[in-house]
Amino acid sequence: MLQPSAAFLSPVRPRSVARWLIVVAALIVAMVVVGGITRLTESGLSITQWKPISGIIPPLTQAQWQAEFDGYKRIPEYAAFNQGMTLDGFKRIFFWEYTHRLLGRVIGAAFGLPLLWFAIRRRIPAGYGWRLVALLALGGLQGAIGWWMVASGLSVRTDVSHVRLAVHLLTALTILAGIVWTALDLIALHHNPLARPARLTRIAAVALALLVVQLIYGAFTAGLDAGYAFASWPLMGDALFPAGVPMVDPGWRNAVDNPVVVQFIHRWWAFAAAAGLVWLAVRAIRMGAGAGRWVIGLVALQIGLGIATLLSGVQIDLAVAHQANAALLLIATVCAAHAVGRRPA
Repeated sequence: MLQPSAAFLSPVRPRSVARWLIVVAALIVAMVVVGGITRLTESGLSITQWKPISGIIPPLTQAQWQAEFDGYKRIPEYAAFNQGMTLDGFKRIFFWEYTHRLLGRVIGAAFGLPLLWFAIRRRIPAGYGWRLVALLALGGLQGAIGWWMVASGLSVRTDVSHVRLAVHLLTALTILAGIVWTALDLIALHHNPLARPARLTRIAAVALALLVVQLIYGAFTAGLDAGYAFASWPLMGDALFPAGVPMVDPGWRNAVDNPVVVQFIHRWWAFAAAAGLVWLAVRAIRMGAGAGRWVIGLVALQIGLGIATLLSGVQIDLAVAHQANAALLLIATVCAAHAVGRRPA
């Protein structure tokens, strides 16, 4: 008599868990795109309260809309830039911030509820439960970081802190990278029950570190509106670095707070990051991983989109494409790093 295989009898379903994680990763990419639109349309301060539960319901009556608008009128951004805005104009910026927050709630539910179901049904392979719980906790922290960012623009500033914006973006991308890496480990486990989790090699760590610095400066550029400083390439005006730019003390602060310096670093660090990513990609291609080719293609596209965004004077569609491609590049880089870091069973 034929005996059912151990794999058939086992409740563990690494491929099912991996598919679920891929769906969540796609939602996070959508969240990054909507976040970029929210920033570029100056919509991020339109909701001046943090209501994690009740905030899921948007204003439904004229009185509720007026109350939200009155709250916005009390912050410095309105007084500085938007006096005379109509209620219809407010509704347009409210839409993007509301959509951004709603997507955050959807992602939380799309991660937390299936995780609970997989745990109850014992579908999660041994050793992966703690990793998934850690990603869930980081997602909860991300919600608090988002409000911490928004709160920085509600009392004194006329916009959010670019440093807090960078923390918010990097946390989202860290969650995205962790989810993709875990999904790849689970796919490998599905194909080989003895497969061990991939390791982060030195070459992958260097490439990812170079990319992270570039992503931080992308967030600084967005938060400081540094992309508007010079709409020319490769020179900034008529020089590699323009003369007469006011500097602040201590000097290191210019690399964080000075829009011209931040744009300069973001322009040229891109090529250091590209070199590291291509190095990783070539290693992945030699190991037969198609992700390496995706890395090279997306790096070239990202540089092209960055230059086009500058030359267009930060045209919104190009700027959003630039940010979306950054998330896709991160995914491809994680896939290449995972391929390079695979260990024999």
